[in-house]
Amino acid sequence: MTPETVADELDEVLIGADELRQRVQELADEIAADHDGKDLLFVGVLRGAVMIMADLARAMPMSVEMDFMAVTSYGYARQSSGVVRILKDLDTDISGRHVVLVEDIVDSGLTLSWLLRNLESRDPASLEVCALIRKPEAVKVEVPVKYVGFDIPNEFVVGYGLDYRQRYRNLNVIATLPTAD
Repeated sequence: MTPETVADELDEVLIGADELRQRVQELADEIAADHDGKDLLFVGVLRGAVMIMADLARAMPMSVEMDFMAVTSYGYARQSSGVVRILKDLDTDISGRHVVLVEDIVDSGLTLSWLLRNLESRDPASLEVCALIRKPEAVKVEVPVKYVGFDIPNEFVVGYGLDYRQRYRNLNVIATLPTAD
């Protein structure tokens, strides 16, 4: 879906489709260079990371395994509650594996902090984070994000996997919605 399709519902396009494609390729190149010769597992956080993880995996010049977790801390709100629930756990044992956790967005860091502690307890050989979007101004808990697609202002964004009430995930850009009254 293009921004023109829902132009009357969006406020501003922050990151265009071409910019997203280019940055995802750069991230894939960085990850591949850092993990040359390693058996790599991408763990995507559903549902938002589906787009970035699929495009990232396709851009990789090496084979990667993929698995998914589903966690929630938002529900239908625009801000994280900070209370994390696992809705779907991994099917893969990550013990001794080189894992890259693929996230759509890191804002407060609360969910990611919890998730990293949970995955570290499973004894991976290495655990790094790749996030498409990071909001430095929103950070409440510092988390190590090795691979960052874009730093953006502390605004609520949709598109490229990010949603509002399950809408806009298939938008091919990152955009803001009008401010709620």
